[in-house]
Amino acid sequence: MTKTKDDNQLKINVNPQTTPILYTDMVFINVNTDGTIIDVCQKIGSEKNFQVVARIGMSREHAKKFVKRLSELLALTLGQSKTGDNN
Repeated sequence: MTKTKDDNQLKINVNPQTTPILYTDMVFINVNTDGTIIDVCQKIGSEKNFQVVARIGMSREHAKKFVKRLSELLALTLGQSKTGDNN
């Protein structure tokens, strides 16, 4: 799958067979002066048992940009997606 926004934009290639979408039940974030680590987890079994399915590390500056962009996207799409029984 190839996604392009416009010819002047970055081209991002994703192979869905080797890059699955991982659902998360819980995210643990660890921050120190050197950077940020995000542990993406799925619940297994009991309510207190989680398996880390992905670990993402980034600099503090990158983390700030990530949070800013995610906040912008969430604000833009507020009310646009529907899940559950209310579809």
